[in-house]
Amino acid sequence: MTLDAVAREAGVSPATASRALNGTTRVRDDLRTRVRAAADLLGYIPNAHAQALASAEGNRTVGLICHDVSDPYFAGIASGVMRAAAEQDLLVMLASTFREPSREIAYVSMLRAQRARAILLIGSGFQDRAWERAMDAELNPYVRAGGRVAVVSRHRSLRVDTVQPENRAGAAELARALVALGHREFAVLTGPPELTTVADRLAGFREGLAGAGIGLGRVVRGAFTREGGHLAALRLLAAEGPRPTCVFAVTDVMAVGALAALREAGVRVPEDMSLAGFDDIPLVRELSPPLSTVALPLTEMGERVIALALRAPSAAARSRVVRIDGEVVLRGSTAAPPGS
Repeated sequence: MTLDAVAREAGVSPATASRALNGTTRVRDDLRTRVRAAADLLGYIPNAHAQALASAEGNRTVGLICHDVSDPYFAGIASGVMRAAAEQDLLVMLASTFREPSREIAYVSMLRAQRARAILLIGSGFQDRAWERAMDAELNPYVRAGGRVAVVSRHRSLRVDTVQPENRAGAAELARALVALGHREFAVLTGPPELTTVADRLAGFREGLAGAGIGLGRVVRGAFTREGGHLAALRLLAAEGPRPTCVFAVTDVMAVGALAALREAGVRVPEDMSLAGFDDIPLVRELSPPLSTVALPLTEMGERVIALALRAPSAAARSRVVRIDGEVVLRGSTAAPPGS
């Protein structure tokens, strides 16, 4: 059923029928009643995309772009966004980029075309000048047209409101806590270096060790996934030389994979080697042993980022930054080193 058919049934022009159904322009009450009655009679459903294009202010859609919603870190934040959005009768459109910078740009462009009320970028920015320029080219005209943008994590070049987990400080605090247990030999399982979260957590851990006069031993790179952590741990165990007494995986998801690899190799945690992660996703409390980590309030971070996006724009030139502290939580996966 088409809009033209509704217009013919109601005895009005297609333009009047469109205005009556999408509510963008004042239409006489009698005409609106006739058009809606005709639409009901014919079973016509207005095109939501067309309505969005006609009225950005009335759009009830928020776009949420994350790296991978199957990762519990992003799922936790998305849960907070959706809970807060539901309280305001907003629809959240969720997309995963799988850490592909070009896909992230493409999704932002799609949301611009649909005139989403707000765009949320959840996850690390990329240390990539080409990505930064392309993202600016998409977001700047969107914001000038009245769109709202907010992000979680560090995006160096984007001048938008930000919920910033203190990744560097949290990793440094974790390093100090592990040194206090007696560890002196460390290794780090890390993700792609172009991600700002990886760079910040690795730098913070180095700083925490340096403060105690300790250098970081091996750094093994892997994918930001359970499988990446598993393979990185296997490569660590296969390397020549003495093994570290403590391993830090820059995300809990990688740490879960590393724990499985250590168990397969007959390495006991924490008796032979301690293991720690970062984020405090719910799963890690149920592991055997439960994982030591830096806890972030993931659901709250989601609630805070959508609140930033839906607030009136700041009168100040600078973007607003909400800083989120991590809390070191030592559990059964870490203990004093063997023989101490």
